[in-house]
Amino acid sequence: MSFFEYRNGEMHAEGVTLAAISAQVGTPFYCYSAGALRAAWREFADGIKGMNASVCYAMKANSNLAVIRLFGEMGAGADIVSVGEMRRALAAGIPAERIIYSGVGKKASELMEALQAKVGQINVESSAELETLNAVAGQLGVRANITIRVNPDVDAGTHAKITTGRKENKFGIDIDLAREAFALAGRLPHLKVVGVAMHIGSQLTSLDPYRAAIVRVRELIGQLRADGHRIDRFDIGGGLGIVYADEKPPSIADFMAVVARETEGLGCELTFEPGRRLVGEAGVLVSEVILVKPGAAKTFVIVDAAMNDLIRPTLYEAWHDILPVRQPRQDAATIRCDIVGPICESGDFLAQNRDLPPLAAGDLVMIRSAGAYGAVMASSYNSRPLVPEVMVDGTRFAVIRPRPTIDEMLLAERFPPWMEPVKA
Repeated sequence: MSFFEYRNGEMHAEGVTLAAISAQVGTPFYCYSAGALRAAWREFADGIKGMNASVCYAMKANSNLAVIRLFGEMGAGADIVSVGEMRRALAAGIPAERIIYSGVGKKASELMEALQAKVGQINVESSAELETLNAVAGQLGVRANITIRVNPDVDAGTHAKITTGRKENKFGIDIDLAREAFALAGRLPHLKVVGVAMHIGSQLTSLDPYRAAIVRVRELIGQLRADGHRIDRFDIGGGLGIVYADEKPPSIADFMAVVARETEGLGCELTFEPGRRLVGEAGVLVSEVILVKPGAAKTFVIVDAAMNDLIRPTLYEAWHDILPVRQPRQDAATIRCDIVGPICESGDFLAQNRDLPPLAAGDLVMIRSAGAYGAVMASSYNSRPLVPEVMVDGTRFAVIRPRPTIDEMLLAERFPPWMEPVKA
């Protein structure tokens, strides 16, 4: 089922036209389909039936409170990478025991706050972090439940900036050094080792890297048990890809079949941490054409969304399909153009060399598959306010993060006391 589709010549998000939202909210704005979010969750919920497994939503993909709460109400835990995300998860109603704290650089103060909140699991990524966490837990008089994230040295076959499972990546402990790290953890009195974690990258469209990584970690689990460690959990991470252009990502059912086959008889509780796969295709960015600028070399369609609103095309050379909100005629001609924003950077583009129906000032366009790593990576560069986020559920919609005013942005800053006040 498509939750964003043309009906009667107008692009709808479920039962609401994007034009109607635009008229009330203004552009640009992010729009999320609650129906699409639920459908993505159900794929995972159905996939783990019969397995000793749980799903923790990787909040870094989209940390809006309403999105987190929607997943939490359906039974999701949360995979977090900062104390800020932990507070968001708790504010959205995720029980602390269903929160997993990941991340390569946790400060002692952050670990203390996580332990005080009684998060369910901390994924440790270095021997130095083991020492720090042990000291913090000792100060609080508790034992911290931990897994150690290992780096299986498997090429995820994805973009270099979002692969995380190779030796040259900063994440996890080299699998060849893992037994030493587990031995250290076993000697530290305020740590309780409960399992092993991995995460090999993002936007994976093949199951082969997962299979290879699971095989390597399964072998390690056998070695660790022989060393006397009790390994009850295997945190497999996330990273399954979505459709941006013509990708054919594997189904959740096929993914779970591979995991079940490769972990058969292992006797571990499994944890999955999807992010992009749950929210990516459930969100779009809607923008208005400011003007069309013909040039000697190419035509520029200048829109009011920019790289500060959606940085993925500039940062990752990422492709996002772009469609007019008003359905073009089937026989409409196309123009070759760049879709660019008003920011003062040559890298400010949403698409390059696209063949699109002719566009004019005032037209609305929809940038697809923007629900993951869109709003969360946005900035206020050029003093542009962050764009609002909207959730649609059937025939109703609501703003779930308003657009700040420029006055509100200015009020967040202060002059130092030695500067004279600005005279009115």
